Amino acid sequence: MKLNLTLALTVGLAGWALPAIAHGVTVEHRQISSVEINAQFETGEPMANAQVLVYAPDQPAEPWQQGTTDDQGKFSFTPDAAQPGSWEVMVRQAGHGVVTTIPVGNSSPENSTSDPGTEAADEPNSLISRSTGLSPVQQGITIGSVIWGFIGTALFFARGKR
Repeated sequence: MKLNLTLALTVGLAGWALPAIAHGVTVEHRQISSVEINAQFETGEPMANAQVLVYAPDQPAEPWQQGTTDDQGKFSFTPDAAQPGSWEVMVRQAGHGVVTTIPVGNSSPENSTSDPGTEAADEPNSLISRSTGLSPVQQGITIGSVIWGFIGTALFFARGKR
């Protein structure tokens, strides 16, 4: 009986779910004579040696420049001043990535008439899902697994000694 109790506790503790911490990616940029990108994971760890693809406004399907970030997650490029508009930069590494848009040069006519209160040019661009909760499907699977575990444990102890 003592062995069964020890085994049940060991299996129960081994199956205890620890919280999984997913991490997203943050890309910040600042524009001087060139554009400097700082790519890091949500935890603050830099995206060292991540692939960087820069797309010009007039050719969004073909990379204008390719490169990798340094050990601190930094990458810089000098956009062509003859191509004003929204440059897209894609940074990716090991299944994580983000695409950010960087305005260069004069703003387009439709942007000049927009409400300045709606623009967020000073904020870093990022595509991070801030949600850390479980989806409804994940909640259902988790609840079902817990209930199945309780039923299995109850049936195991209810069968008695043979």
